[in-house]
Amino acid sequence: MKKNLFYSFICFLITISSFGQKTPDAVLKNLDTKAENYGAIAQQIWNLAEMGYLEEKSSALLQKTLRDEGFSIQKGVAGIPTAFIAEYGSGGPVVAILGEYDALPGLSQQAIPEKKSANKAAGHACGHHLFGTASTAAAIAVKDWMKTNKIKGTIRFYGCPAEEGGSGKVYMVREGLFKDVDIALHWHPGSQNAASAGAALANKSAKFRFYGISAHAAGAPDRGRSALDGVEAMNAMINMMREHIPEQARIHYVITSGGKAPNVVPDYAEVYYYARHNKRDVVIDIFDRMVKAAEGAALGTGTTMKYEMIGGTHELLPNLTLQKLMHDNLTKVGGITYTKEEKLFADKIAISLGYEGVSEQYAKEIQPYKTEGKAYGSTDVGDVSFAVPTVGMGAATWVPGTPAHSWQAVAAGGTTIGRKGMMVAAKTLSLTAIALFQDTQLIEKAKKEFNERRGANFTYIPLLGDRAPALDYRQ
Repeated sequence: MKKNLFYSFICFLITISSFGQKTPDAVLKNLDTKAENYGAIAQQIWNLAEMGYLEEKSSALLQKTLRDEGFSIQKGVAGIPTAFIAEYGSGGPVVAILGEYDALPGLSQQAIPEKKSANKAAGHACGHHLFGTASTAAAIAVKDWMKTNKIKGTIRFYGCPAEEGGSGKVYMVREGLFKDVDIALHWHPGSQNAASAGAALANKSAKFRFYGISAHAAGAPDRGRSALDGVEAMNAMINMMREHIPEQARIHYVITSGGKAPNVVPDYAEVYYYARHNKRDVVIDIFDRMVKAAEGAALGTGTTMKYEMIGGTHELLPNLTLQKLMHDNLTKVGGITYTKEEKLFADKIAISLGYEGVSEQYAKEIQPYKTEGKAYGSTDVGDVSFAVPTVGMGAATWVPGTPAHSWQAVAAGGTTIGRKGMMVAAKTLSLTAIALFQDTQLIEKAKKEFNERRGANFTYIPLLGDRAPALDYRQ
């Protein structure tokens, strides 16, 4: 009799425990208990700071984290060694969560509030160590909720390398890896908490390589043909062209190879170009004109030219059905509050940015919901958004006012400020995915809007063409 009573009591406790795990609020509490563990993973990736298509250890760490939680793993998808898909469940609906983990070159920085290199080749100036980890945490949290509640469907994590100029997701879309996905979720580190409709610039990038004839620059200059002259002539023509392109367009370049010594006429030179606009058709036109300028530069300098497409991304296609859901969930989660030590760190960062001190409200508050956004950069999420209904958000992982791609972003991303903001994103993604599994009518509504916005006659054509992944673009 006593054994039966004891057994009944144990079953009762298990039932109470299981019931608690069934609710979305319990999912958030569970994420809180794992925040330190996820913070350690993010910090490890921050320390690794691996650049696009070179993220071997970062990718392996996230794969192991998901595999240990019962996800099946597909490695090396779309012909990219560091790309992967992790999946739990079966059948529909299929909800995808995107994760990134590449760093930027030349932005090495310690986690301190003054500029000081960490003596590494790269740094996480766009917070992708937080991006990949928060998305992993959300995928695991949703998996736990599905398992506890016996929910049918599939939660899928996409390990997306080389977002910074390498267009990793474009190859994954081109390969058809999103064909059976119903909804895709993503987020991005930032200096405030917001889940309004996003925007991104379409982008085409290429390396233009000029080939000349080497010679002694003083003793036999007439025998030489300078490849660097070809690059500089192209740059001069592009800079004149700026006057005659749409006002919203952006063109940037960096000379990646310009010769080795002044007294040697360089027989090889290279310049790396980006062209951007909020409409891909405009980008295509601008890029074609850039190619003509390069051809003219080669003709005028007696050199030859070849170019290699490196990246190309679509603009972002918004989905307001999903965006309002994401905003409501971010509002429920709320922002972060600084400790005394974090406030002191943030104030010093703010001073380095030209402010007297930091206004914590941007870290605490959720920005008002807007149905339109202004594009400031590009992302290969744009191509995903034309393949499947897609929604994103931003979390305050940096000190308010911090621009992306800065040493200040690297510094904050290596502290508890970044890791706290990361968990805001993990919670918001989790709640949004759970809501979609609970109400499939939301999915159908989002798909209807997606089809209307994309257009009935839409055909996906990747802006980078049919080239293989540019696995060596950071080497």
